[in-house]
Amino acid sequence: MSSLFAELGRADTPAGPISLRRRRDSRLDIDVYEVKLGDEFLMSSLFTVAEIELARLGLAATKGSTLDVVVGGLGLGYTARAVLDDPRVGRLVVVEKLEEVIDWHRRDVLPDSDRLTDSRVRLVAGDFFSMVIADAGFDPGLDGKVDAILVDIDHSPRHLLDPSHAALYTADGLGRLVHHLRPGGVFALWSDDPPDDDFVAVLRNVFASTQAHVVRFPNPLTGGESANTVYVASGSRG
Repeated sequence: MSSLFAELGRADTPAGPISLRRRRDSRLDIDVYEVKLGDEFLMSSLFTVAEIELARLGLAATKGSTLDVVVGGLGLGYTARAVLDDPRVGRLVVVEKLEEVIDWHRRDVLPDSDRLTDSRVRLVAGDFFSMVIADAGFDPGLDGKVDAILVDIDHSPRHLLDPSHAALYTADGLGRLVHHLRPGGVFALWSDDPPDDDFVAVLRNVFASTQAHVVRFPNPLTGGESANTVYVASGSRG
């Protein structure tokens, strides 16, 4: 049995202090991994269903036998590992702004981090939102365009980690993102909020097909049920 609590990593970042901790949940008899930014919880290994569904639903909407995929936001790695479960994935680039988060995985202090040493994976330290605007794309090895872009960074299109992210969730910002997708390519987004009709309308102005999936899962803390949203959009209207 592991110790009841351990801080596995801590660093000062421009957004505030970020920390990774492991605690033993005696009620569930499991180790729980949590990431905090300042006093705010960013993610927990107790709640991973929707992060996995982000990959599953996004890739289910793609076509083709060999896929190049970008994941925006590494976090605890659940979305990236779920992408690798799809045998069609030939290359995966994971963009993470905080090098400290990448380092946690490279030091193998998180469960299953060794899966991200897969030869198909490249972990890139950088600002996903700046890369959307840039013409160069997310990685030179991807030749500029990909089959799917899956994003889990902000809490939702309305609740942002940084105000500078807001431009992505506009028609102009999503139009810039479309330039990085191959014809028929897919954009999928995780959100902690219920489906947002205004954001769905923005997506429908840019993409030919848009769905907002409500992903429900048991909440072991409350004994009830919680839900997240996964938006999946494909096919540019441009």
